[in-house]
Amino acid sequence: MENILILIFILGYLAITLEHSLKIDKLIPALSMMVFMWAVISLGHFNIYKVDEVLKALVPAEFNEMLLHHFGKTTEILIFLIGAMTIVEIIDHFDGFSAIKGFVKTKSKRKLIWVFCSIGFFLSAVIDNLTATIILISILRKIVKSNELRIWYASLIVIAANAGGAWSPIGDVTTTMLWIANKVTAAKLIEHLLLPSIISLLVPIIIASFLPIFKGNLEDSIVDDNGSSKHSKLMFYLGLGGIVFVPIFKTITHLPPYLGMMLSLAVIAAVAEIISRYKIELTTLEEHPIHISPVHKSLSRIELPSVLFFLGILMAVAALESVGKLFMFSEWLSTTVPNMDIVVLILGVSSSVIDNVPLVAASIGMFQHELDDMLWHFIAFSAGTGGSMLIIGSAAGVVAMGMEKINFFWYFKNITWLAAAGFLAGAITFILMRIFIFI
Repeated sequence: MENILILIFILGYLAITLEHSLKIDKLIPALSMMVFMWAVISLGHFNIYKVDEVLKALVPAEFNEMLLHHFGKTTEILIFLIGAMTIVEIIDHFDGFSAIKGFVKTKSKRKLIWVFCSIGFFLSAVIDNLTATIILISILRKIVKSNELRIWYASLIVIAANAGGAWSPIGDVTTTMLWIANKVTAAKLIEHLLLPSIISLLVPIIIASFLPIFKGNLEDSIVDDNGSSKHSKLMFYLGLGGIVFVPIFKTITHLPPYLGMMLSLAVIAAVAEIISRYKIELTTLEEHPIHISPVHKSLSRIELPSVLFFLGILMAVAALESVGKLFMFSEWLSTTVPNMDIVVLILGVSSSVIDNVPLVAASIGMFQHELDDMLWHFIAFSAGTGGSMLIIGSAAGVVAMGMEKINFFWYFKNITWLAAAGFLAGAITFILMRIFIFI
């Protein structure tokens, strides 16, 4: 009977990976998969388990208890993401990201690689790799007019954004999941992954710097757009500061990260309301002009389909965890594969083909290693940077593909080997650090 769950999961996952061919949003199979799997568990009266942290073994549990437990853990992640998305939209409402344009002052094609990739690396660590990619490609369009050259820059931005998101607890959904699940701490994640992530970026951009396409200077003049809001820089630095404050809040209070994100959102929203001079008017019988709050407008622009997709996929993986399948698979891996590094590297390569969110969610349910075990950090690195090897392997890649019409096979021919070289170099760096520094 439990094989029915695996079949539903495989079919749902297949529909998610083929969303472009099927022309249906991936949230539809994700939500359907979630509901069908939990319905089968309920109707089939399956045995429900939870992992005993002390015994490292499965123990019986109540169905409603585990359903509520997994929904609570999933909701923590979703509320955190909604808060972060809203803060980013508030910054964008005030054209805060125009402040980044001031860092782009060169016409050299080779130097421009380093400028964009450096900004992408650090920006994605704060506001997440997807948003950083959208912002930088939007700026890139105002600077580079050649379509052929622009898709090269956009592809390197994807590598930079994914590398930057891997070492930060708020830079990628997968690292956020590991952080909220108490598998890693912010300080140790940065300590263990910053250098491997830098290496995984340096290798591709150093190689790319010598490619013929990046020789010489830009023919088009750089566009200097001075039409930004007078509050743009204030909201840019306040927004980034608010997001960076969240790990500090968790460290000081030991409260869940989503509470810190809600506090940052409240402060930033208050400042946004004040500087926009938004006033709440009491309605009367007479009609008044409609004033749109910057906060309300920002909330209406967040990517709710992505939030619902995460809900579906995380709860579907939780269903497999609740019937003990992930724990059993973990034990099988431990006895079959002698080296866990190989397993994690395979996970990294797999994340370039299929979404890394369910892969990491499954890893959280499979492995019972201690907080800040090196395995969790290696999973964070592999899942985060491995997705760069294919254009469809990460959210950043998919959005770049849509914005710049990057062809799958063009990316595979020209960029995959660069991303793979960076991934392997970063992985080797991590393993060497683990051997000679941390152990």
